[in-house]
Amino acid sequence: MLIRRVDGVKYDELGEIELPDGSIRRCRVLEVDGSNVLVQLFESAQGLNLAESKVRFTGHGVTLSVSPDMLGRVFNGMGEPTDGGARLIPVATPDINGTPINPAARNYPDEFIETGVSTIDGLNTLVRGQKLPIFSGSGLPHANLAAQIARQARVRNTEGGFAVVFAAIGITFEEADFFISDFKRTGAIDRTVMFINLASDPAIERISTPRMALTAAEYLAFECNMHVLVILTDITNYAEALREVSAARKEVPGRRGYPGYLYTDLATLYERAGRKLNSEGSITMIPIVSMPEDDKTHPIPDLTGYITEGQIILSRELYRKGIQPPVDVLPSLSRLKDKGIGVGKTREDHAGTMNQLFSSYARGKEAKELMVVLGEAALTPMDRLYAKFADAFEEKYIHQGFHEARTIEETLDLGWELLAILPRSEMKRIKPDIVAKYWKGN
Repeated sequence: MLIRRVDGVKYDELGEIELPDGSIRRCRVLEVDGSNVLVQLFESAQGLNLAESKVRFTGHGVTLSVSPDMLGRVFNGMGEPTDGGARLIPVATPDINGTPINPAARNYPDEFIETGVSTIDGLNTLVRGQKLPIFSGSGLPHANLAAQIARQARVRNTEGGFAVVFAAIGITFEEADFFISDFKRTGAIDRTVMFINLASDPAIERISTPRMALTAAEYLAFECNMHVLVILTDITNYAEALREVSAARKEVPGRRGYPGYLYTDLATLYERAGRKLNSEGSITMIPIVSMPEDDKTHPIPDLTGYITEGQIILSRELYRKGIQPPVDVLPSLSRLKDKGIGVGKTREDHAGTMNQLFSSYARGKEAKELMVVLGEAALTPMDRLYAKFADAFEEKYIHQGFHEARTIEETLDLGWELLAILPRSEMKRIKPDIVAKYWKGN
């Protein structure tokens, strides 16, 4: 909507349109040209009478009312309650764009977060304060994995409370109903703040939703001293909305039509995660990116990979085999996994077994590929063992379903059981004294 003859209005400022019946619709300034202002509506323009409506500008950007009472509540993409409960009495109303954490004030992430998912805890460990995205594809069960992590995640050996901030961006009503009902059924809703933005909501609201979630997370982490896990699904929908608004502003497009500042914009979201010196709280982030056409080089996963500390990749091949969650462990990576494991954090054998499982599974997959080309008879007895190990690893270690929570001890013990398929002489990546202590084979 174009508004003429206004003074002193700033880019990104929040405006309120008052209709003849007294109802209010909100808008945000997209472009300022002298005394003309282009705004985008958060709600529908249906029934808007231009001649009899009034516009006033608030003098500030979009804000969020925050309070400890947010936990257990469901909000829309603009921070308004949608669960039938009363409006919050705010303790504060911070701007949703937040303020960057001073790099000198950041604390290094080094505490283990147990998600209950073996492929993450055992092989691509999540650390408190880390940004670890999940790269998925259309039709893969990233929603189930996100709900599982939100239900099961916890920080071990700490006093502070643990909270989950869950933001669903541009999802269908069916998906929204799945998340809300799953969280309520399992009781996870009691420690969760949910922001739900539906696909039918305006694009401009889609851009605000993750910022709403991160503002809530910053309050809970740095004001209430809680350990906060932020799950954002789906960043691809967010980037599509950004492209739509950029096109409305007639900006010069970059790669595949996305705005040239996509990297910077994504960084303003991801870099709000972390730990601060002299603060008990922290923000750990798991953004979910559904890669168009399963293409890792697409701008959204590509730029996300540059900003974050690794990635968990879901595999269509494993999904077709019925393995849940279908995590492809070999190309997946957590760059901070070495910092969150070991004595006092997980267990002394964690690093060795992790490296041995990676190595053995990689060799087993190579053996299986050779078997397809040359036949099983062409394989050496050792290669056959590795192929057997690869099958067992997928069936027992990767496959655990979406409702089983494994402790890190159970995950590590399962790793040793699988390694017992191989001869003890093949344990070349684990120290001999640790092999002697934990070996379960003959």
